Amino acid sequence: MAPEGAQGREYPAPVATHEEVVRNKGLFMDSLRRFHSVMGTRFMMPVIGGKELDLHLLYLEVTKRGGLEKVVGERKWKEVIAAFNFPPTTTSASFVLRKYYISLLHHFENVYYFGLRGPVVPPDVTAPAKIPTFKPSSADLSMFAPDALQTRGEEKTQLPKRRKRLQIGGQLNLPVVGTIDAKFDHGYLVTVKMGAEVLRSVLFHPSTPSSSENAQLQGSGASPTRLHRRRKRGRRRWDPSHPKPNRSAYNFFFAEKHSMLKVLYPQREREFSKMIGESWNKLTEEERLTYQDCGVKDKERYKREMEEYRERLKLVQAPAHVQEYREVVEQLQAAAPVEETGRAASSSTTSDI
Repeated sequence: MAPEGAQGREYPAPVATHEEVVRNKGLFMDSLRRFHSVMGTRFMMPVIGGKELDLHLLYLEVTKRGGLEKVVGERKWKEVIAAFNFPPTTTSASFVLRKYYISLLHHFENVYYFGLRGPVVPPDVTAPAKIPTFKPSSADLSMFAPDALQTRGEEKTQLPKRRKRLQIGGQLNLPVVGTIDAKFDHGYLVTVKMGAEVLRSVLFHPSTPSSSENAQLQGSGASPTRLHRRRKRGRRRWDPSHPKPNRSAYNFFFAEKHSMLKVLYPQREREFSKMIGESWNKLTEEERLTYQDCGVKDKERYKREMEEYRERLKLVQAPAHVQEYREVVEQLQAAAPVEETGRAASSSTTSDI
C-alpha cells in the first residue's frame, strides 16, 4: 500500500548513494525530507515512548538485513527492535516500527537501496502466508475406507445418520463414523476411530433462547447482547454523593500548565502531554514541594470525606429491623432518667414510713 499522495507518481533520482546516507545521519535526514517533498507525501517524526524514533537507525537495521520484504518474510523484526532499547512499557514495537517504515522509508529504500526508477512500487508485505496442503497417497486413502471404520463396542450407540465430514488438506471429504460415550446439557462426549487412531472429543451445541425470550427481544427491537450491555450500564451508575478522588502532585501541575498552554498554543493540543511531562522532569525538589503539599492536603481531604461517606452508607443501607431496634434503644435511653427518678421517690417514701 503506497503512502497517501504517492499513487500514480514516479520515483525521483537520488541525491546521494546508499553508502553515503548510511554513514551520514544529517545527509540521510535531508535526503529523506527532500524525497517526501518531491513525492508529495506527508513526512513527520514519529514519537515512541515519549522520544522521537531514530529513522536513520531503523533504515540502517532493515537494509542491513536485506530490506523490508526480507525482514518481514524471515521474521527478523525482533533483531531490529533490539537495536533501539525501547523501555519495557512500549508494547507492539514490531507493529509500530513496521507501520512507520512502510509509510516513511519503504519508497526511500526502493530508490536509495535497490536503485529503482519509474512508477511507484507498493510494498508486498501484506500477502497472507501460504498454508501447506497435505496430498494423501493411495495407502493413506485406504485407511479411511468405510470397511476400516469400526465402533468401540456393541453396547454403545452407533450413529450412521450423524456422519461428519473430515476435510484433509482442503481437497478431500471423507465420511467418519463415531459413537456417543456420554451426554450433558449442551453437547456430547464422542469417540471416533480412523484406521488405527482413536480420537476422543466434545461436541457442543449452543443453547437457543426460549420463545418467550425471543418474543420479548423482538418486541423491544434489541439483541441479547445489547440487552446484556444495558443491564451492565445500569449497574455501573456512579453515586453522585461519592467523594471526588484525590489528585497527585503531578495532577495539580498538569492542570495548571495545561490551562496556560491552551491559551498560548491552541493549535498544538496533541503535544501538551509531552511538553508538560518534560517541564515536570526539569523541576527542582523545591519547586515540586508546592505541588506535593497540594497532593497531601487533597489526600487528607479525600480520606476524611470517605469516612463520612461510609458512615452515611451504614445509616442508609441498614435493614428495616435494625433501624427499628435503634429506635427502641433510643426510646429506652430517653425514658431511663424518668424511671430512675420514680424509683428514688418511692424509696424515700418507704424509709419515712
